[in-house]
Amino acid sequence: MTTRGVLYVHSAPRALCPHVEWAVAGVLGTRVSLDWIRQPAAPGTWRSEFSWQGQAGIASKLASALRGWQLLRFEVTAEPGASHEGERYSCTPDLGIFHAVTGIHGDILIPEDRLRAALQRSQRGETDLASDLARLLGKPWDDELEPFRYAGEGAPVRWLHQVV
Repeated sequence: MTTRGVLYVHSAPRALCPHVEWAVAGVLGTRVSLDWIRQPAAPGTWRSEFSWQGQAGIASKLASALRGWQLLRFEVTAEPGASHEGERYSCTPDLGIFHAVTGIHGDILIPEDRLRAALQRSQRGETDLASDLARLLGKPWDDELEPFRYAGEGAPVRWLHQVV
């Protein structure tokens, strides 16, 4: 099973950039040199985009390899295939990591047990249903990352094919 995806490093301090490259190379099993550009949304940080093609599951491995660095904002996506759903991981220093399964058109697919649990919490008065659903859709992560996404329009993207 192969898939394609993109790693978006939205912001990283300069000193962290080589560590990001080493972590990505460790997951992909090949040398990686990202094209870093300044991130205007957070002066003093850098951003990069990296497209990959390889085995399903690489997105989760990339997210796991990058998730522990406090000053890093990133997203990893993987396209769905004939035998697997797509994925999206988003990570910010304040919120941590968010994972969503995505369908063929990029929509987030929320499993029914998570929807039922949100409804039950709301009915018991523990949470607000709208807030719970927004969190299941990743809205807090989207809200925090949107200025960084917008600042990256026109950034160069390098394609890497047939990673292990």
